[in-house]
Order: sequence, then structure tokens, then C-alpha cells
Amino acid sequence: MAAALLLARMVRESTARIFRRVPRIREVTALGRNPLRLTLSLMGIRIAMGITMRGSEWFQSINYGLTLALIASLAWLAVVILLIIEAMLLTKYKTDTKDNRRMRRLKTQVILGRRVGVAVIITVAVACVLLTIPEVRALGAGILASAGLISIVAGLAVQSTLTNVFAGMQLAFTDAIRVDDVVVVETQWGTIEEITMTYVVVHLWDDRRLILPSTYFTTTPFENWTRKQSAILGTVELDLDWGAPVGDLRAHLKETLAGTELWDGRTGVLQITDAVNSLVRVRILVSAADSGALFDLRCLVREAMVTYLQEWHPGALPRQRWAQVQEDGPKVHSGPRSIPGGGDPQDTSTSQFFTGSLEAVDRRHSFTGPGQQVFDEREESTSEE
Repeated sequence: MAAALLLARMVRESTARIFRRVPRIREVTALGRNPLRLTLSLMGIRIAMGITMRGSEWFQSINYGLTLALIASLAWLAVVILLIIEAMLLTKYKTDTKDNRRMRRLKTQVILGRRVGVAVIITVAVACVLLTIPEVRALGAGILASAGLISIVAGLAVQSTLTNVFAGMQLAFTDAIRVDDVVVVETQWGTIEEITMTYVVVHLWDDRRLILPSTYFTTTPFENWTRKQSAILGTVELDLDWGAPVGDLRAHLKETLAGTELWDGRTGVLQITDAVNSLVRVRILVSAADSGALFDLRCLVREAMVTYLQEWHPGALPRQRWAQVQEDGPKVHSGPRSIPGGGDPQDTSTSQFFTGSLEAVDRRHSFTGPGQQVFDEREESTSEE
């Protein structure tokens, strides 16, 4: 025991010296102090008993108890070793960038791999303990003889559990979701907080936790906002009166975006996307570095535009109009009507949206979909990944 404790002390001092500059690994290695001491001490006691007490009547009982304790201590030590390996891998590939896609993927796989390893270690340890009992060994032989029927019954009994387990492993290695990914599930916006072998925990924006089975993410469509990168686009829509000053709104939008750090400088566009009945719809498209900054940027732009309209253009706010219609209204001109820019009045092609002018032809080509070059670039990017 003295030699075992001395060896455990030496191992502990060596690991503390090696990882003295990595606090995270030092904290994890501290967890292995007790299982290492216990394992080495039990080995020392068994060696000593084999030399001094082999002929004693108490030897078999004490040796059996030490064997069970040694199996448990080895399993405990193996679990701690897995924790140390996990900490070493995550520390080695740690990064402080926002778009840490590789780190999140590795973290997800390492955590799930460690959990699978822990489950295997515990299963093997329990099996080893049971195999030390002669009666259980005899029972095990009978079970193996009828393993086919028992496996079918067990498979039917734990079908849903096994489905979730395999779905969890699929999520870990297919890269569909990763820890810290921003997702929209069940109309809820949040981040992936934890991925286990059977369920996934989604941290919602209001600090609630949405727990979903692993099979949900393999069978149900969902949105992943950080699948390739964290940069994202967002819209702000306003329903305004027909008298809204679009030019002034664009100028104010540029001033607002230039004065905030939430905007990443990629996209800032104001367009009229609809104009029917008594309102026109203004859509503002902005971009940000990540989803959190985008939400704040959208709120900032919406507030800035509403405040600007209230102070400087109150007539552009939505309103309802009523007009009195007279019976003797103006007569409708039924003769030929000139078309701006020339052209035959009877030729309707000049008024078409996709034909009749160079601009319309260009617009038509833009709606035919991506060309072959775009598809080739997509295939190249997919093969590189």
C-alpha cells in the first residue's frame, strides 16, 4: 500500500507539472486522484495477500471482495481517463472566434463519444462482476443458448430507446447540428445547449429549455442558422402611406447603419415590395455577424425608422381614405394612347414584365435560375467539404 500510494503521488505530481499551464486539464486530472490511489492500493493489497495469506481460511472471501472492489475502481479510473482525454482534445482545438464551426463540431462528437465510452465501461464492469459468480456464469450459458429469442424480445421492448440512441450518434457524425448552433424548432428560436445519446436540449432566447428526442432532428425539418457560417440576413417591414418619402427613408437608413457596430457592412437595402389598396410595404434588408446581433440590429432599425417618420414625415404613417364619387365623372379616353419612349400602342409586348425592353430581357434571364457555372461551383465546394 505504501508503494502504491507513493506511485500515485508521483503520477499526480507529474501530471500537475505537465499541465500546470492548462487550468482546465489540471481540474479534470484532480478527479483521478482518488480512483488512482484506490486502484493501486487494491493491487498492492492483493499482491501482499497472495504472499502472506494464501493458505488462510479467510483468503478466498477477502480476495473475492478485493476483486469486486478492483473492478469497480478500474471502471472509475477509466471514466476519469475519458474525461481527461475529452478535456485535452477540447483545450487543444479551442478557439475564440465567433464562427467556430470546426470547434463546435469537434465538441459535439467528443462529448457524445465520451458518453458512449462511459456507457460501455459501466456495462463491461457490471458484466465482469456478474461473471465472478458461478451461478451467474451457468445462467449466462443458458441465456446464450436462447439468445436469438431474447434478442428479439429485448429489441421490441427497447425499440424507441435504441432509435433515439442511433439518432444521437447520427447527429454527432453527420454534422446536422452542433453544440452552440442557432436553430428554430417548433417555432422557437434558440441555441443547441446539449446533445446526448437520446435527447437534445435547446436553450431558448428567454432562458427556457426545450428538450426534444434525438429522432426529432433526423425526421423533422428545422432551421439551422449557423450551418455554414454565423453571418445572417434579416428583414424589417413597414406598412406606410402612399406619400412615404422613399428617398429620405433610404438616406436615414444609411445614417442609422453607419452609426452602429451591430451592422457588419455587407447588406443594407430598402425596397418597396408591395403597393396595393391604401398602403405600400417597405422592406429593409440588413446583415449582421451573428443571429444575436441581427435581432438587436432589426429592433434598432425599426425603432429608428418609426421615430424618423413620426418626427419628420407624420403624413407617411398608415391612414384610411374615403372619397365621394360623383355620378358625372370624367370620361374615359378610348382612342389610341401614346406609350412613353415610343412603340406601337397595339403591341402589348412593350408593357410586359419580362419582354419588350433590354431591362426586361435582363430580368427574364435572372429568373431562369443559376447557370451551369454556379452548379459546377457548388459541386466543387461540396467535394472540398
